[in-house]
Amino acid sequence: MYCKKVKTKSGESRWECVADGPRDPATGKRKQITRRAKTQKEAKKRVEDALRSLEDYQIDEQLGKKILFEEVARVWLETYSLTGVKRSTIRIREKEIKILNRYIAKIPISLVTPAKYQKLINEIAPQYARTTVQGVNTTAVMIFKHAIKDKLIKDNPANDVVIPKKRKTVEEIENDSIEEKYLESFELEEFLQAVRAHGLDLDLERFYLLAFSGMRSGELCALKWTDLNFNTNEIRITKTLYNENNNMKTYELTPPKTEGSIRTIEIEKEIIDLLHSHYKRQTKMNMKYRHEIEEYHDSNFIFCRTNGYPFIQKTIIQRMQRLLERTSIEKHATPHIFRHTHISMLTEAGVDLPTIMERVGHEDIKTTMKIYTHVTNKMKKDASDKVRTLYQNALSDINLKIM
Repeated sequence: MYCKKVKTKSGESRWECVADGPRDPATGKRKQITRRAKTQKEAKKRVEDALRSLEDYQIDEQLGKKILFEEVARVWLETYSLTGVKRSTIRIREKEIKILNRYIAKIPISLVTPAKYQKLINEIAPQYARTTVQGVNTTAVMIFKHAIKDKLIKDNPANDVVIPKKRKTVEEIENDSIEEKYLESFELEEFLQAVRAHGLDLDLERFYLLAFSGMRSGELCALKWTDLNFNTNEIRITKTLYNENNNMKTYELTPPKTEGSIRTIEIEKEIIDLLHSHYKRQTKMNMKYRHEIEEYHDSNFIFCRTNGYPFIQKTIIQRMQRLLERTSIEKHATPHIFRHTHISMLTEAGVDLPTIMERVGHEDIKTTMKIYTHVTNKMKKDASDKVRTLYQNALSDINLKIM
């Protein structure tokens, strides 16, 4: 290090100290560190502090060449799991990390360049849905941010990555119709007719409630009798049931998908009466079985087995497939279709968009808007057809005048 007195642009006298810093990792050249101060001692101290900071960072850079991506991902996931996210979300992140690990698990974190990472994204894009690729990228961004915080890398290689867009085939475009995402009124009536005629125990209550509430199947499975108000015909939705292994005893109650999913909705009196009848039957069954069953699970679930444990979403899916086979409905329908069907029902009833979103617990307007717009446009077309039918004679007279 050498120091000398210099004049600033304003004409003031300052001490300037200069020292060689660590080599640039890219060029191998040394960088000179220059600092100024009123005294030589202060200028030296500033240079030494700067050198110490750079040397500490350089040591971490070397460490980044030793620590593999999979190790950083593992440590990040452990921390991420402590942030209060749902177990279902953690499970998704685990799957996304598995995809990343297939390509860069054994690569040192500091050697994952933007070009290398872009190549990874380009390779997985044809294999998965674009939303999956976006999810993988989101997870990668968070892992690299964690590495930056630990000073293992300087920059995030996932920044500004391009997520390739898949060009849909003609067949995909033809099959990706909005009508496939919800049941038309006649299809819903046919399905509910099948429920009434062929439904097994609790099918009537569950499928009518799904259709006329728009709630998610996980929210339905998590319902307790304390969530239902028989006096006001309201249901309070505050939780969802998560069951990773489809084992009735290892279920978990978690907060709903989003803050907006916590809501109170009013249900048609006929369905409340249906549930009230179920409540009376269940109360009698509970009195019988709670003493006969050694491990009776007394948690007050609305839809539960004789041992008190709640039914899981898989049960609803299986029951729905059984009933669909007894209809002429050809759509690929899962219980989630009732949410979209409910949106279409409310739209046809003239309910405004914000109210619909609040009722079904949607914070993202895109999902609701697609169905709302489609049904609204369809209603406009139907209105035109109805006018044409009602005033066919008057319209025909126009043609006579033209001729």
